[in-house]
Amino acid sequence: MTSSTAAVRGIMATGLAGMGGLHFVPQAAKGMAAIVPPSMRDRPLSAEQLVRLTGACELAGAAGLLLPATRTAAGVALLVFYAAVFPANAYAARHPDRFGPIAVPLVPRLLGQVVLGALTAYGAFGGRRR
Repeated sequence: MTSSTAAVRGIMATGLAGMGGLHFVPQAAKGMAAIVPPSMRDRPLSAEQLVRLTGACELAGAAGLLLPATRTAAGVALLVFYAAVFPANAYAARHPDRFGPIAVPLVPRLLGQVVLGALTAYGAFGGRRR
């Protein structure tokens, strides 16, 4: 393992744990629930339940990146997770008047997701000796 992969892994785990934790803070969770697209609500989970579920996924992903036995599975799961939550970010981007600062425009948000995915992949799969 290289020091850069360990550093990226630590940074990603810290960020994921922080964001995951916010999903359980009532005021932050309320804002997150608001950006769940209407077509995804109550099918079968409510927006609030989806927020808690995604928070738990981020917390599990953070822990998974740090544990060698689960690192690869966590990396794959997080990449799928980023794709799964993107519709909420796209919905917010289409309604900046409603969501304010969390409504990052679509193209920068998509580029951010790609960078996030690349960093996660590097932290989870990078730096391996063959």
